[in-house]
Amino acid sequence: MRKKTYAAAALFAAAALTLSACGSGDDSNKPIADVSAEADSGKAATILDKPFEKPDLVLTDTNGKKYDLRAQTKGRPTLIYFGYTHCPDVCPLTMNNLAVAKKQLPKVQQDKLRVVFVTTDPGRDTPSALGKWLKGIDSDFVGLTGDFATIQAGARTLGISIEPTSKDKNGKLVSVHGTQVIAFSPKTDGGYALYGEDATVDDYTKDLPKIIKGENP
Repeated sequence: MRKKTYAAAALFAAAALTLSACGSGDDSNKPIADVSAEADSGKAATILDKPFEKPDLVLTDTNGKKYDLRAQTKGRPTLIYFGYTHCPDVCPLTMNNLAVAKKQLPKVQQDKLRVVFVTTDPGRDTPSALGKWLKGIDSDFVGLTGDFATIQAGARTLGISIEPTSKDKNGKLVSVHGTQVIAFSPKTDGGYALYGEDATVDDYTKDLPKIIKGENP
């Protein structure tokens, strides 16, 4: 089967349009645009021919301490996702899928993997709020919060678009954000594989052992 391989520049333009308004109560939780793929590929991952550089983000973790993303995940297989804790659908589903798949790994591989959740709603997602939410999913997952502009700029380098938290037509606060998971290689620290919100537990269970080794899923 052919692997899904795209030029990073083209993927950047398409991925920046793929947004999800979690919990807005209307059709805006559906992607505005999808990255095209071969229908017969059978692969959940999109392999980039030019990997993304890991965002140069220094934020605050769930313990209230400074977390330098590049420094503290250097040389480790890393998955990064941008979302928020008040999201009732895509965000918890994605993180739970990753948590379930991670638990299928041998302990030594679990210890190598870093899963980083960066909030798109820092006004509400304080370090303690993030910590409480992630504890119910996987206490080893890293939660990061900080200045919205900094987070938005970091996401943009990965072709992920996020918008400031706002009220929907029903007066409910929502965070509109891209729903991609980016996998970074432990060999190069480059973001070389992208997963959409349709990726399943089985997809991640199958792919994580390869990602941990720095291989193409």
